[in-house]
Amino acid sequence: MLNFFPKSYSSKAISLYLGVLLTCNILFFNRILSPIWWIFGIAEVLLFFNYANQLTRKWSVISEKKFVKKLFQTALIVRIVWVGFSFVFFNIMTGKPFEFDSADAFSYHNEGTWLVELIQTGKLKVFFDQMAARYSDMGYTLYLGWQYWITGSSILIARLLKALFGAYTCLLIYRIGVRNFGENVGRMGAIFCMLMPNLILYSGIHTKEVEMVLLTVWFIERSDFMIRGGVFGFANIVPSILLAASLFFFRTVLGATALFALFTTLMFTSTKVLGMGKRLMLIVWILGTVGYFIGGTIANEVESVWNTRSANQQQSMEWRSVRANGNKFSKYATGAIFAPMIFVIPFPTIIETPQQENQKLINGGNYVKNVMAFFTIFALFWIIKNKKWREYVLLGSFTIGYLVIIAMSAFAQSERFHQPALPFELLFAAFGLTLIQKKQQKYFSWYMTLLFIAIVAWSWFKLAGRGMT
Repeated sequence: MLNFFPKSYSSKAISLYLGVLLTCNILFFNRILSPIWWIFGIAEVLLFFNYANQLTRKWSVISEKKFVKKLFQTALIVRIVWVGFSFVFFNIMTGKPFEFDSADAFSYHNEGTWLVELIQTGKLKVFFDQMAARYSDMGYTLYLGWQYWITGSSILIARLLKALFGAYTCLLIYRIGVRNFGENVGRMGAIFCMLMPNLILYSGIHTKEVEMVLLTVWFIERSDFMIRGGVFGFANIVPSILLAASLFFFRTVLGATALFALFTTLMFTSTKVLGMGKRLMLIVWILGTVGYFIGGTIANEVESVWNTRSANQQQSMEWRSVRANGNKFSKYATGAIFAPMIFVIPFPTIIETPQQENQKLINGGNYVKNVMAFFTIFALFWIIKNKKWREYVLLGSFTIGYLVIIAMSAFAQSERFHQPALPFELLFAAFGLTLIQKKQQKYFSWYMTLLFIAIVAWSWFKLAGRGMT
């Protein structure tokens, strides 16, 4: 059983990226990617795959205590370096310390400073009155406002805290991985999260993704600890419920998916892990608690999101097809198209398209996700084939449930909206890596060939839909 990421996989992944990057920019020479995005993409791919190979091998033999220390320190340093670099880079490129197309980030910043004014003038009731009418998104505003009040509205401190939260998320993934799959998988999954460009990126961006991912992973870790550890006291149940409830204040469907995953686990987890008596007690206890704390406005928000899911996706895709610099083919995209590819997408933007700087900046990270999806899918296929799904029902039901919702939404192709599921996809990828036998390695080569074709086709799609081929 493998306990590291083999050089053969990392070499193939790097070679294919360089190959498809050159191919697309030769085929579509009139839309050749700007040099700066070549640098970002190549750096993201090289750093992830080279260090995934080196660190999973080197850190597999050190003690648990030393591994945890190295994991946290390295994850924190990597993110702090990115925070400092991106702060300067965005200032140079956009004239302000915010990413390209930063409407959401700037809005959060303004809401945070507004909350500071309310705190200083004793008018907090205004905020809570507004919050009572709409919970989703208000959690981040509340967090950012109090943070600004303490730090003097420091953008840099806010992002350094994101670096800290991101590093701690890696530790939580390690705990979940060890508990579910064993030490080797736990270490590899945590290292993948530590190195994943898409998870590092948001430490230097002023949106809510880092905090939202932390709360999600923390919820899964506490719930998993409670169920697998057989510890069902008040002190163990309450953290899971509070963390699940907090997610409704960041993204409605995320909170609903968290509760769905918890209920699914309580209903279907193996009786070897959770006896029937405790199972029924927990279901009744949690239903009562959730019914008390999460009702009214939140229930209406969940119902509204569900009832308008299809219309929202269709309207969004039609708008994208007719907007300035939009893609006329977007209107044909539906959940039926996105769902089979949901573990793989989004594909990287490696040709020059207007007003998509954020996608070009993270093109290497999206490619890494495309490659690692092979191991994720292999692990899930193995779990289902071998009827082991009850052993991993919490992780599986959350990851699959959330991605299915995203596939049916207007944000299926948006990398940002995949963030809450990404750490668990990487954990499953680490598990899948340990399951692959020598005779099955040919499937990886086949997959990489298909990925090459898909990225070339995606590049054509992006250009043809805009009349740029």
